[in-house]
Amino acid sequence: MTLQEHVFSLLKDIPDFPKPGIVFKDIMPLFRDPILTKEIAKALAKQVEHLRPDIIAGIESRGFLLGPLIAQELDIPFICVRKKGKLPGRTISVSYELEYGNAEIEIQEHAVKTGDRILIHDDVLATGGTAEASKLLFEKASANVIGYLFLLEIKFLGGAKKIHCTGQSVHTFVTV
Repeated sequence: MTLQEHVFSLLKDIPDFPKPGIVFKDIMPLFRDPILTKEIAKALAKQVEHLRPDIIAGIESRGFLLGPLIAQELDIPFICVRKKGKLPGRTISVSYELEYGNAEIEIQEHAVKTGDRILIHDDVLATGGTAEASKLLFEKASANVIGYLFLLEIKFLGGAKKIHCTGQSVHTFVTV
């Protein structure tokens, strides 16, 4: 069994969460095995090492689980993309629309420098809205988004097509 097949076998579908009609992809069973978690982080880092990012930016909240481990594998810093109001100090923010309303995300003002090469990481790529908003956030901060890295892509929702058309590479480990 390949690593991708093993990961896929451990994913759990949770129907009607967080609201009726949505099938939530639960990745938490992966973290019950620390050796597997390390292997996943190494494999994800290997997928994107050729991009030579300066920073891994994890999207709240499940992008915080593997993001720091990927950054450690690449020997680069990790920063958080958070929901509005969750970070101390001065921040840079961007508002965007979701399928079911509006949201706002932010980073700390000092988190990136002009020209930093950012790789955006999250656990699941669904519609691509938050990933696209994250790109806008880093552009507002004068940094360069060089790509995206996801543990899982839900292909029928079309997120990869949405964010790939922005010119950055999209890397996924498992596709469903």
